[in-house]
Amino acid sequence: MEIRTIPAALNRNFVEAEALGEHIGRQVRICGSVYKLRRMSGFAFVLLRTGRSMVQCVYCKEDCAFPLEALAEESCVAVTADVAAEPRSRAGYELKIREIEVLCTPAAPPPVVINQKRVDTSLDHLLDARAATLRNERERAIFLVQAGLCEGLRAFLSRERFTEVHTPKIVASGAEGGANIFHLDYFGRAACLAQSPQLYKQMLVGVFGRVYEIGPVFRAEKHDTSRHLNEYTSVDLEMGYIEGFEELMRLETAMLSGTLQSVAEACGPEISLLGASIPQIEGIPAVRFGEAKAWVARALGRGVRDPMDLEPEEERTLCELVQRETGSEFVFVTRYPSAKRPFYAMDDPENPAETLSFDLLFRGMEITTGGQRIHDYAQQVEKLERRGMDASQFADYLAAHRCGLPPHGGLGLGLERLTARLLGLENVRRAALFPRDAGRVTP
Repeated sequence: MEIRTIPAALNRNFVEAEALGEHIGRQVRICGSVYKLRRMSGFAFVLLRTGRSMVQCVYCKEDCAFPLEALAEESCVAVTADVAAEPRSRAGYELKIREIEVLCTPAAPPPVVINQKRVDTSLDHLLDARAATLRNERERAIFLVQAGLCEGLRAFLSRERFTEVHTPKIVASGAEGGANIFHLDYFGRAACLAQSPQLYKQMLVGVFGRVYEIGPVFRAEKHDTSRHLNEYTSVDLEMGYIEGFEELMRLETAMLSGTLQSVAEACGPEISLLGASIPQIEGIPAVRFGEAKAWVARALGRGVRDPMDLEPEEERTLCELVQRETGSEFVFVTRYPSAKRPFYAMDDPENPAETLSFDLLFRGMEITTGGQRIHDYAQQVEKLERRGMDASQFADYLAAHRCGLPPHGGLGLGLERLTARLLGLENVRRAALFPRDAGRVTP
């Protein structure tokens, strides 16, 4: 029997596309997929799609024994090429092909043309053919920016001494209440998919002090709108030993400021390709819920409707008003009615009809909900019972309160909504790799 030791080293035989500029005057081997073939008189351009970049290669029959006719778009290839300086190229160089090894040839062409500036098809077809359409340069750029957002968020929270956690997504009961719960049979027991990691975050504040999670949450709502998903990615955090819910708003302001700055630096080519505008945040204005409702009602020339929440039209109008007054594309709306907020939200001691909570709106849409939580055991039990809820169903959650929790609060930010607003996408489904809505469970 032969036993081999695999070294802890990344010795690759390929050069990464992002490092090609360091190899001008040398011969390299690079792998990728043929994104587009452009046949010219006597030569051809071969546009190679790598993990993040598009690399332009030049094919000349005299320099390469491989026949161009044997090369199909979307073929996976390994290319041996000379990296030559080319001042007319945006990259400052071009690759002159010497050899091509075809690693995989597609069995059929993509169901829709993917190598143009945009995928010219309906949203439904775009999503149905996701395995192909994500290969389009613009479609892929959306998720490179989204990955940059996650990287920036993690970097900020790590610097602020938050511990990343991973909580269960199969749970015994909902965290948010209401009927929007996906129920399932768990080995003969009733269970459901987690609406939120909220209850676990609060338990873990008593362990780590500061925690966060970036993961899926599930809402069984039969919405068919441009702003809703039934499974989305939530950026959740919880922080202990706070002195008030305004501390959470300051934290999110700093978090978004740092994250958007890092995305602008790390994802410059993608942002340029998508024509996106990345705001610079020095501060975010805040307005009380009641005042926001009255302000919007006056602007719309009508009375106040739905005293418990902001309607989508009101969110858009409020953002327009705030931007006109302050220049900010963000606005915090604070002190939502207690009747609208979940059972764990802390009521304002001076006005129990309001909560110490907030939403963050960005470019006309709510992207974050947060606030201070009840940390006292007796107060939490009392609020549950006041709402007609059975406290015994929350025994595990209340065990953390019984053992003692610091004053704490947190927030949940929708990653797809943030991505869509940032990139100017008209539908949040465009910001989900494989979206799940009331009518879609594939691909």
